[in-house]
Amino acid sequence: MEIPEKVILTPKDISPTVKGWKVESIINPGGIRLPNKKIMLYARVAEKPELHKGKMIHCPVIVSKDEYKVASEKIEKNKISKKRRGVMYLKNGTCRLTTFSHFKKIILNETGDKVESIQQKPAFTGMPKDGNYGVEDPRIIKFKNNYLMTYVTISSREGVCTSLAISKDLINWKRKGIIFREQNKDVVLFPEKIKGKFVALHRPMGTFHFSKPSIWISHSPDLIYWGNEHAITMPRENAWDSEKIGPGAPPIKTKKGWLVIYHGVKNTKRKETEKRVYSAGALLLNLKNPQEVLARSPIKKPLFKPEESHEKKGFVDNVVFPTTAIPTLDKKDLLIYSGEADSLISVRKIPINMILRSMEYY
Repeated sequence: MEIPEKVILTPKDISPTVKGWKVESIINPGGIRLPNKKIMLYARVAEKPELHKGKMIHCPVIVSKDEYKVASEKIEKNKISKKRRGVMYLKNGTCRLTTFSHFKKIILNETGDKVESIQQKPAFTGMPKDGNYGVEDPRIIKFKNNYLMTYVTISSREGVCTSLAISKDLINWKRKGIIFREQNKDVVLFPEKIKGKFVALHRPMGTFHFSKPSIWISHSPDLIYWGNEHAITMPRENAWDSEKIGPGAPPIKTKKGWLVIYHGVKNTKRKETEKRVYSAGALLLNLKNPQEVLARSPIKKPLFKPEESHEKKGFVDNVVFPTTAIPTLDKKDLLIYSGEADSLISVRKIPINMILRSMEYY
């Protein structure tokens, strides 16, 4: 079955936050259905400052905790060893980003496919001690009377980590700090406790590999300290998700189990060049014991993959990266929001029963 998708946001829809900057991409939103039935997205916006000519490159960094105030970290060009996909690798072994990310609030209509308003002012940014190089890829759930948001922080001291913020109104956020340390991303929280514990899925990475990056499960008594963790599913040989997998959208509760939309990466080589392809699939986890995987998208058939030109060509080519899944008002379909080619945001409306039928059961 062909799954149609609709582009709802592009960089042209967003005004630069800083005069003279360029909006490079709007991608990977966290989202939630509001009490008024409309949908709110916190979209990651990556802006690119003028890198300047001459001997120095200016990299943006947050310097004020009270407002969105950005200064520049000056780096001599002769200290850069290479640039790749928005990252500058320095000769001293560290790296810097060429773009700076924050979140902007988008309001969609009840059907979730039409933009009603865009808050051009950043709704959530990094802080000097909480992502001074930017924040990325939010995931949002509602837990009782609170909204919980996991998000990636990029900082000069802690590197790439996952942090947590809590809000009652989706406007004022209380930052709780790092909950999963460096190189642990794609953290999604379950919307209810299981056996008295908070539960999260995540994707740790490192530099000393015995296995490929996989989806892990962790448990917590308080959302801050996590443990009792292990990998629940891994990349598969000769599959669309053979190199790396990670959680995409927070789990959706169905009668058959927890439905998790995830991403997988495959490397393909053509004419001595390597191409990485990001596709989307589905997992079904046991309701009472979510470390048990009941079903998964087939090895040869992802739920959807890069097919359109705007998915195959962009800031990063060949990427569909799902981060939000929200049921339609009648609960029959799932609205899946994803970043495309690290450039723009699309939505796909997929019948939940179709997703469940498409998986292979164990």
